[in-house]
Amino acid sequence: MKPTFQMIAERAGVGRATAERVLNGRGGVRPEKVMKVVAAARALDWPGRLPELHRGILRIEILLVRPDSAFYTRLTRSFQRIAATLDRSVQLIITHLDESDPEAIARHITEAKLPRAGLVVAAPDAGPVRDALKAAVAAGLPVVQVVERIADEADFVGIENYSVGRTAGLMLSRMCAAGGPVLALCHSGTYEGHRARMRGFSDYLTALEAPRHHLIFTAFGQDSRALNARRLNEALREWPDLVAVYNAGGGNAELFDILSRQKRHIFFVGHELTDTSASALRSGVADVIFDQLPEAQARRAVNIVLARLGLTDLRIDNPPIRFTTVTAENI
Repeated sequence: MKPTFQMIAERAGVGRATAERVLNGRGGVRPEKVMKVVAAARALDWPGRLPELHRGILRIEILLVRPDSAFYTRLTRSFQRIAATLDRSVQLIITHLDESDPEAIARHITEAKLPRAGLVVAAPDAGPVRDALKAAVAAGLPVVQVVERIADEADFVGIENYSVGRTAGLMLSRMCAAGGPVLALCHSGTYEGHRARMRGFSDYLTALEAPRHHLIFTAFGQDSRALNARRLNEALREWPDLVAVYNAGGGNAELFDILSRQKRHIFFVGHELTDTSASALRSGVADVIFDQLPEAQARRAVNIVLARLGLTDLRIDNPPIRFTTVTAENI
């Protein structure tokens, strides 16, 4: 049966008049809707001549923060590699904004300078950002959150942070023979992902029947190497019998330097596999590193947007990304 304009419109998620205008080549339709209609027409074996797409570019913006951090550097490079594989009519536009200015992030989400067909966001969990994402979703823009879940209305791609926190507690309780006080570090209360990791870590340790390790306090280091180092030095002065450190965020380099100069081993469990953390594992300064695979997060986020735009018929399943657990034995 020959597909009708109505069938194509329903598959593309547009009105019948829009589908008819696109397929009759009359123009006046936004490029992202043209792409949706053409993709739907192809899927339904439309017998007519399809319009040329080179006149419009489909832009998907990737909105990130903290370009100087190891994790976001990996995430940025992952999106850049994906961009190089896409059709010329689809562009990934990568934008970095200041994580400390949620109002500016929100304005950027709501006031795009260029037309965009989709949005991928990794940003702090803040009220203005949440409201802006909700508005974007309500307006019909395909939105995918990576790393941090901010708005329930948008798709989320990332690891299960509560689970990774519990796994950190498991590793500590099984691998650290010495009992005593434990320091936990995280960025701040800004990121829900970090809060979930800390809850999981604390819940696991406190639920043990005969806990040998007790969490002394949680320190906020803003993922800053210098601030993390200050927090660790303060803890070592206050609790000279400190036996373990869990860093739920970034900024590990100075921590490794301090720990390497201690006369006894202090167990370390942290996040993100980098050259620095890999070296610390090999030397025995670090014991366990969790990696949340930013490459996998980027790939799935782009695939979800492409599917939402009707540019692929592949079904995109979206369970939590499985984080990897790395020790000196599997580095």
